Order: sequence, then structure tokens, then C-alpha cells
Amino acid sequence: MFDDNNVNNQAGSQFQPAQLPDNLVPPLQDNSQDPTNLIKPLHPTPPPAASTEPPVAAPNPPPSEDNLIAIKQQALSSLTPLVSQIDQSPEEKFKTTMMLIQASDNAALIKEAYAAANQITDEKARAQALIDVINEINYFTQNKK
Repeated sequence: MFDDNNVNNQAGSQFQPAQLPDNLVPPLQDNSQDPTNLIKPLHPTPPPAASTEPPVAAPNPPPSEDNLIAIKQQALSSLTPLVSQIDQSPEEKFKTTMMLIQASDNAALIKEAYAAANQITDEKARAQALIDVINEINYFTQNKK
């Protein structure tokens, strides 16, 4: 009933894989000469399609420090006369004026900062603003010595 071949295969549990015809087996690639690329795909991906959009220009390099300082000086010169026209609370006006003083080293704005500090209604905030005015005055008077 059973031939000897079938009995031996089952008894010895030796499995023999089925042989595929040569036209169904993908060809082996010789990678022995290329150790960095041991596996190569059977179907390489095609290169990306060319874009129909125009190329994007490279962004401009950032301005130099000298250019930034020049822009800052121009912005401060333009902003200083406009500060009085900005609708701000006394505390905001004080902070803006202090920023202008510190950014431009303009001691002429101390009077405006002092006036804005005196208009702040919250006593703690007004006290801190007056301390800031005194510190700025100290900065300007000690720098000249």
C-alpha cells in the first residue's frame, strides 16, 4: 500500500521542499563584490516624478548684526514720537517708555516714564515703576562718571 519513499519521509521526518520550475524562481543576485549593499530589491522603486511647480528660491540669509542694529535704531526713531498716540493704560505706557529708554539709551524719555509711573493707580505697581525710574536715572548718572 505505501511505497518505501513515503514511509521513509514520514518516519524520518525529513522534509524535502518542492522544486519550482526555473521560470518561477527569481534569479539570485551576486552581492559578493558589494559588501555595503547585501540585499537589492527585485523591483527597484522608480525615481520621483518631476515637479510641475516652479522651484522655490532659497530664503534670504539673515541680516548681519550691524543691519539689525540699524533697523532697530530706525524703528526706535519712528516709534518714539508715536508712543503718545498709542491707546495704553498708564502701566502699559510706562512699560513701553521704559523699553524705549533701555533700547535706545535715551535719557530724555525719563520724564515721560516718570509721568506714566505716577499715573499708575495700583500702589504696588506704581512703587515698582518708580523704583525702575530711579534705577534708570542711576544707570545714566553713573555711566557719565
